Amino acid sequence: MNSEFCIAVHTLVFLNRKACTLSSAELAKNVCTNPARIRKIMVKLKNAGLVSTKEGLDGGYHLEVSPENISLYQVSEALDFKFVSSSWKSGNVDMDCLIASGMGQVLDNIYEDLDTLCKERLKSIAINNIDDEIFGALSIDKSCEPK
Repeated sequence: MNSEFCIAVHTLVFLNRKACTLSSAELAKNVCTNPARIRKIMVKLKNAGLVSTKEGLDGGYHLEVSPENISLYQVSEALDFKFVSSSWKSGNVDMDCLIASGMGQVLDNIYEDLDTLCKERLKSIAINNIDDEIFGALSIDKSCEPK
């Protein structure tokens, strides 16, 4: 698992909480990463229609969709993110041994099933659910000042 999913969810929750347009620098400060990483991820969220951008001196990013309508599944799809996969396979498909030649495909099928199960679960979790878990019933801070 890489950090893109975590950064995307963090920025969406922060944008929801602040309820205003925030620059990549402001988002990066809260996420504790650099603005270039934020911009790379935000372009994917923008392409998925989850956020919009505003140009100019007071420009940046803001939510395009209500937080209760942004599921973590949508976030993972926007990022083309796999939760369960393996970049390495044991054995070799060209070997005579059935175990060595078949293990990679069997495990790939298991990983794909697990990834599907993860994504199905994420369909029931929305950005507002995460916000509620963190803040409970606290009101939204509309000051637009990063804290």
